[in-house]
Amino acid sequence: MKTNTIFKRAYNLCLHIIATHAIGDDIGPETALAESLDVSRTTIRSILDALMEIGIIAVNGRQKVILRHPIDNEYYPDFETESVGAMVEKKFMEWTLRGDYKAGQQINGLDLARQFGVSPSAIREYLNRFSHFGLLQRRPNSSWVFLGFNRDFAKELCEVREMFELRSARKFCELPSDNPAWRKLDLVERQHISLLSEMDHRYSDFSDLDEKFHRLIYSVSYNRFIENFHTTMSIIFHYHYLWNKIDEKERNIVAIQEHLTYIAALRSGDQDACLNAARAHMRSVRATMLNSIGANETV
Repeated sequence: MKTNTIFKRAYNLCLHIIATHAIGDDIGPETALAESLDVSRTTIRSILDALMEIGIIAVNGRQKVILRHPIDNEYYPDFETESVGAMVEKKFMEWTLRGDYKAGQQINGLDLARQFGVSPSAIREYLNRFSHFGLLQRRPNSSWVFLGFNRDFAKELCEVREMFELRSARKFCELPSDNPAWRKLDLVERQHISLLSEMDHRYSDFSDLDEKFHRLIYSVSYNRFIENFHTTMSIIFHYHYLWNKIDEKERNIVAIQEHLTYIAALRSGDQDACLNAARAHMRSVRATMLNSIGANETV
């Protein structure tokens, strides 16, 4: 069996898809799976072979029937499915949270590379991303200065996010019914409903689902600048949500309900309803972001 990160990540995603279907269901053609998981058909065939080998699916002609649901120990561990960039991101943000870093504080790239067990170039590539947004400033000798995150920065970020979100939502409404994005939206909706039913003990899982949902919305813009912006923006929003633990479960329940309303509006094809749902959700996102930096100024 292949051992590369792409295979393992796609394998886990395929298990998640199977877990949302009933036993006896057909998981669909290889082409649709490849589009949904964003991998080649060769990788999909390797995944299907592995799933047949452990008795999760059976292939009957063109049908790939679910025989049983996966169990926890059949998923690859998270650390085996993360790219170097994702690992650096996670470690850097956890390091930032633990350190309580303030504006003007120096960050040494070489020290981070040693702590995280990655190359200096991986650290440099990651930190460069934030320097473009004015969060970090590069200094000589592999050092950086953290410039801080204030309410003005948050407001500007939210304004740009809303512009991109509304444009992408409008594009989504216009997609033909056979576009693969609709199947991905179905899966994301089921994951929202599942999480909502288990919020008492899984409410902290929302930030990952939130990123997945908005990444899907942005993906149909087919605009490299919007997608690059989303990559960095989602990191900032994700970790600032983690900093603000006040009423976390209640806020996440509201956000899931807003997402489900948004999804229904997308499916309706009614652009006014879709844009209204997107704007309402962006207002909540803005309020959460501003509250997360601890000020009492009116949003």
